[in-house]
Amino acid sequence: MDLYSRKSQSIPQKLLILLLEILLIALSYWILFEGGYQKIFSGEVGMGNIYRHWVLFIFNWIVFGRICITFFLFIKRRIPWSEAFNIPFAFALYYIGFALLGYSNNSTPGLFFFTGIFLFILGSCINTFSELLRYNWKKDPGNKGKLYTKGFFKYAIHINYFGDLLWVTGYAFVTGNIYSSLIPLFLFSFFAFYNIPMLDKHLKTHYGQAFENYKTHTKEFIPFIW
Repeated sequence: MDLYSRKSQSIPQKLLILLLEILLIALSYWILFEGGYQKIFSGEVGMGNIYRHWVLFIFNWIVFGRICITFFLFIKRRIPWSEAFNIPFAFALYYIGFALLGYSNNSTPGLFFFTGIFLFILGSCINTFSELLRYNWKKDPGNKGKLYTKGFFKYAIHINYFGDLLWVTGYAFVTGNIYSSLIPLFLFSFFAFYNIPMLDKHLKTHYGQAFENYKTHTKEFIPFIW
């Protein structure tokens, strides 16, 4: 469990990630507003819906801002150089993938569109505020070495990941493209079958019986369901 147990600021890696993400957001702007979509697909394509374009672009910057907060406030573990390249590649699915999938949808924003905005805001708040509450709790010297099970985390062990799933699903809804559903489905599978089992193993090793007790009466990922 070297990924979670080794501490480091990893400033060069974090700066590289942020630089690559800014470049990806610039590319999303080119796709959404500067004719990039037409140049990529070499044909006459409708302009889509400008409100949808702006919402997707604003989502990109909100995600970027939350990443900055996460990297420089919450994350204390070492970030390997391989991860510094893998993270922007993953976020390209959001910045570029959703821009491409939602660009040509010229339908008037309706229920799915506004539900997507709601899910994006809700998921962003769950993810960021769950981490913020845990961060403030851990700053108390009296809580050193203790397992945090309060706040949002009393509803699910990995409630922060559930927040991630919600805001990514919100992106998909805003595009109005059925193929966009593959991205949150992929994210769910990544969390459920890879990241959560790996993190659970680390938590069990680090906190022992405290984690076992926590797990027996707390949902794993989705509050009230699983």
